[in-house]
Amino acid sequence: MPSSLPNYLLTNRKRLALSQEEVAFLLGATGENKGVKVCRDERFAREPSLRMALTYEAIYGKPARELFAGIYEEIEREVAARAKILLHRKDREPDAESARKRQMLADLSGRQSGESANRSSS
Repeated sequence: MPSSLPNYLLTNRKRLALSQEEVAFLLGATGENKGVKVCRDERFAREPSLRMALTYEAIYGKPARELFAGIYEEIEREVAARAKILLHRKDREPDAESARKRQMLADLSGRQSGESANRSSS
């Protein structure tokens, strides 16, 4: 279960006292009802593209992984679970290259419980 909201866009917009229309303008949105796009992002109705996430990062001065903390935590858990599966597959390969891969995969799979828990307690 994620310990964070899917995103913190609304929190950051309020922190900077910006309207949805102003943020939409900074995002490069055009036309009537520009603020609707920002509203959808803030209300978790859609996940912004990478370009849009990086634009939010530029606007709010916070890393995308913090702005979209809940989504990031979900992705991190999914990657850790897949890393465990791949690590199990690589356990059967004794060569040096596979040893490096196994170490990287062990580190990745450990993030599921270790690093997320450390971030939550900070």
